[in-house]
Order: sequence, then C-alpha cells, then structure tokens
Amino acid sequence: MPQARFKHFLASSLAAASLTILVAAAGRAQNQPIGVPVPALGDGPFLFDTAEQHKIRVTVVAKGLSHPWSLAFLPDGSMLVTERPGRLRVIRDVMRNAKLDPKPISGVPAVRTIGNSGLMDVALHPRFAENKLVYLTYNKPGEAPGHSKQIATALARGRLEGAALTDVKDIFVADWLPENANGYNSRIAFGRDGMIYVSNGASNSDSAQDPNSHRGKIMRLRDDGTIPPDNPFVGRAGYKPEIYSMGHRNTLGLIVHPVTGALWNNENGPNGGDEINIILPGRNYGWPVASYGRTYEGPRVSEVPWREGIEQPLVFWVPSIAVAGMAIYTGDRFPAWKNNAFVGSMRMGEIPGTGHLERIVFNDKTEELRREILLSELHQRIRDVRQGPDGLLYLLTDEDAGALLRLEPAR
Repeated sequence: MPQARFKHFLASSLAAASLTILVAAAGRAQNQPIGVPVPALGDGPFLFDTAEQHKIRVTVVAKGLSHPWSLAFLPDGSMLVTERPGRLRVIRDVMRNAKLDPKPISGVPAVRTIGNSGLMDVALHPRFAENKLVYLTYNKPGEAPGHSKQIATALARGRLEGAALTDVKDIFVADWLPENANGYNSRIAFGRDGMIYVSNGASNSDSAQDPNSHRGKIMRLRDDGTIPPDNPFVGRAGYKPEIYSMGHRNTLGLIVHPVTGALWNNENGPNGGDEINIILPGRNYGWPVASYGRTYEGPRVSEVPWREGIEQPLVFWVPSIAVAGMAIYTGDRFPAWKNNAFVGSMRMGEIPGTGHLERIVFNDKTEELRREILLSELHQRIRDVRQGPDGLLYLLTDEDAGALLRLEPAR
C-alpha cells in the first residue's frame, strides 16, 4: 500500500475506533444497549444456506415503503400494504414484475401516529371477490372532555373500488385511553367460522386481566362488527361481550392455522417472555400474572411462570426476539419446510440491528423440536411474514426505508 494511502487509512481507522469507544462509553453510562451497525439494504438478490432447505435466495421485490406493517394478496396478483404513518399502498404484479404504485389508496381513516401507533393490519373478507370488503386496524385519534387527547384501537371496513376505499366506517372501537398510554398494536384474522378476530394490546398494563377492558384481549366479531351470541362471555356480568380470550400483552401475529383451522397468536413480552399460543375460547393466557419474561429493568414479570387457570405458551423466548407476523408454511416450493412456523423478529435480546426471520419445527403433536435463525445478516426488523399464492414466503421490513422481500429456492 503506498505510504500516503496507508497514512490516510491509519488515521481513518483510529478516528473510527475513537468514535466507537465514545459511543460505547455513552451507552454504558446510560445502561443502554449498543446496536449492531445496520447497513442499508442493498438491491439483492442475497443468497443464504439453511439447515434443512439449504440454498435460498432473498429477492427485494419493492422498496420505498415507510414502516410497512402488514400485507394482503389481491386476487389479481397485486398486494395491499399498510404503512404505519397512515397510508395503504398497492404493489402491482407482485409475483412477476412488481411495481409500487406511487399513489396511495384514498379513503383510509385518519390515524394517530405516536410512538409505534398508526395504521396496522389489513385483511380481505373471505368473499372479497364478490363484496370487495377490506378491513383495517388503526389507532383512532379523539378528544376527552377538557380537550385532552385520546387514542383507541379501531377496526374499520371499506369497499375497494379502483384506487379508493369507499363506504368506510368503524365497526369496532376499543376503550379510549390517554394518548400517552402504550400497547396499541392490533392484528386481524378471519376464522373458519366466518367470524373476525381482532386483538388489542396491553403492553405493561395490568388491564389485560380486567374482563371489563378491551386491553390485552382478542375479540370475536361478526363481519359487520356485531357480537356473536355464542361468544364465551356473552351475558356474564362484568365482562365485555366481545372478548374471546384474555391475558395477552401485545399480539403482533394472529393467524388461522391453514391445516388445523386453530387460531394462533404470537405476542411480545418485555425483556423475555415472547410467546406463541393456540387460542381457545374463554381462556386466560397469563399476562402479567404469569410470564416467563423479565421487565426491561431486569426483575421477573411474575413470581411464577404458570399458575392454575392459565394457559401455557406453545413456544416462548428468553431473551425476547420482538416477535412479529406469523405464517405456517404449506407450499411445495420449500418441501423441507412443510408445516414449519415462520415468525418475524424485530430485535433480539433488546439489541437494535438484530432482527431476523425465525423458523420453528414441530412434531405431529405440535410439540416444538427445533428453531433456526434466518436472514440475520440483513439486520432488518421483520414486521410481517406471509405465504404467497405462488408458494413462496414474503416479508416486510419495518424500517424508515422499508421493503418487501421474497424468499425463493436458489438453484
């Protein structure tokens, strides 16, 4: 190396090392984790080896999304994608020559974006081809007496006509809360019974155990938002009749298992205690009276991880991986992954820049056998994961410069 270049290289290296030491010292002083350096996501494709499927390719299908939250495939091969700031986007011809439409869908309700709140899940009615109905969960702004700002999780329904949602109305609005409350996250799933299941977060609130609160619950509604008479708590004094299950923290994945038809959720614990659960009517899933997690400050959330009357998680994580999104793979493109669960991770052990995709293998009795961490080299927060009509897996990265990724077999 020429002397001048060597001196420049040495000076740059020393400066970078000094900066790293200063940042690390500042982080230690504040008892905060130092994130892994996160390079910008390249254009790909990226090739990876995996434990059982072996060579896979990750293709960047679309860029230019701002904190995308959820996706839904349309019958014509397009995709709807929600962006947390309040936009509903369309990616056309996703499986061939994908193109992000620069113009968002109009008619989306006004959302309140504060912290992690905003526009969240999107789902199509099971008879979408006939009725064109689209469902959204979002954080609804409001004002209490005295003009203090409030916020609530709402489920809205509208009809997709061209590039617009029409006849949009809220069909369910959860309890109003002060704007500075937390745990607004929400997911939607249509059950095989034709009912819509919608979650509402609780974060660190004890209200997940309050049967007269929507917080920390999964609700069961008809497709028009009315309450089914066979809900588990209908007619029971002191219970919200919409409630299907309780004791949840923040449900960031809610699906109907494509083989068994059972309702599954995954939810974030704080510093540990992330879970996957099989959701049964009227059951209590423990938050915060029974948890495997620890608080962000270090102490255990509860003295015991289980107690009588509390459902045990199917899978749990310590430390947390900030689990989000979920899919059970049933396609033929990845035969070694048949019936495996895939969940997104937004960060591991509270360390920024450690997001990834996680694969979980079960036996025939739905007992966990093993896990595999995938795509950690990309350092992306994986917010959602879905199986496409083409039998491939599609992921959303929850970043300022978010993207839609596709996992394919690599030849």
